[in-house]
Amino acid sequence: MELERIVKSEYSEEFDRLRKNRMATSYFKYGPIKTNYGEGLISALENLEIRLKKYRETGNKEFLVDIANFAMIEYLYPSLENTYFDSESHGTGLKGTTIKDLENL
Repeated sequence: MELERIVKSEYSEEFDRLRKNRMATSYFKYGPIKTNYGEGLISALENLEIRLKKYRETGNKEFLVDIANFAMIEYLYPSLENTYFDSESHGTGLKGTTIKDLENL
């Protein structure tokens, strides 16, 4: 199947495994995200930004796993007002030149 072929080269099951393990560990270490983030006790966005900075400083890919989890938490319990999901409005493109851009030259 085409989707399976694409997912095999364009997706990381290991990344998901690491991410899920850390979410389970965090549940026991810090408590449920519904309480911590849903009630505004912790900011997912602030923690995401801190870890992005640490990744840039150290190159430790564990911070990327944390960033993905904080992005998911922000998705589930948004800290911004009037959040929405609109896949049609693609607010930003990619920075850089893609292989598809080069093919179309």
